[in-house]
Amino acid sequence: MRIAVVAPSCPLKQEAAERVRSLAAGGGVELVVHPQSFLEAGHFAGSDEDRLDALREVMADPAIDAVWFARGGYGSNRIAEAVARDLPAAALSKTFLGYSDGGFLLAALHRAGARVAHGPMVQDVLRTGGETAVLRALDWLATRDPAAVEPGIKDSAFAFNLVVLSSLMGTPLEPDFSGSELLIEEVDEELYRIDRFLFHVTSQPGFARVERLRLGRCHLRANDRPFGAELEAVAQHWCARAGVSYGGRADIGHDAENRIVPFPARNACPPPS
Repeated sequence: MRIAVVAPSCPLKQEAAERVRSLAAGGGVELVVHPQSFLEAGHFAGSDEDRLDALREVMADPAIDAVWFARGGYGSNRIAEAVARDLPAAALSKTFLGYSDGGFLLAALHRAGARVAHGPMVQDVLRTGGETAVLRALDWLATRDPAAVEPGIKDSAFAFNLVVLSSLMGTPLEPDFSGSELLIEEVDEELYRIDRFLFHVTSQPGFARVERLRLGRCHLRANDRPFGAELEAVAQHWCARAGVSYGGRADIGHDAENRIVPFPARNACPPPS
């Protein structure tokens, strides 16, 4: 199996690439790290054009079985619509894996009919316990190991970082959540910001199509004063306001325990009206 690594947001560290390449080889997987992954242009792993061209190149390559996002950060939203426009035929036979800022690409590619999943990325190997996360991703990409998948998900499930989800709701990237389970996670935000983002997400017409919401791990900054409610109560509050079921906790997050959530298979669909 050949897995291509590209960096749609921020640059990949050489140390991470070397460690993951070794882990992949031990499992009989060939990891092809695109040179663009190491480019630096201010905040980004190369210009928008560099990142777009790298993604489109590996998407069109019939010798590549899967495309793995190198890391998160910020920047994939700037190219997401162009990445998913007029997908090459070879792209529809691949699986795309990532999370965090990569959620913009997952949403865009899913709308275009590609197979995508929320799960660990290459640079996660540098986290505490990160080799476990990377091996989980490699096992799932190579063998669809069910042990790598978030337990208890329904056939139709989506997973997003909450800030990314809030940013893409109401845009042409917004998924069709009809009858689906929605899992969310967050990192490095205060609880009042979680409340704000959930207000926006649950107020969108598309959220009303969600069957239930589950809350992954949210690694939060301390508020400057007590917020007055716990995290789970905040999620329950906005679900109740929107008339969507709250389904409890989920095993996803910005950490080495992050499980994989495959998005539902779906034909390409037009932007929301």
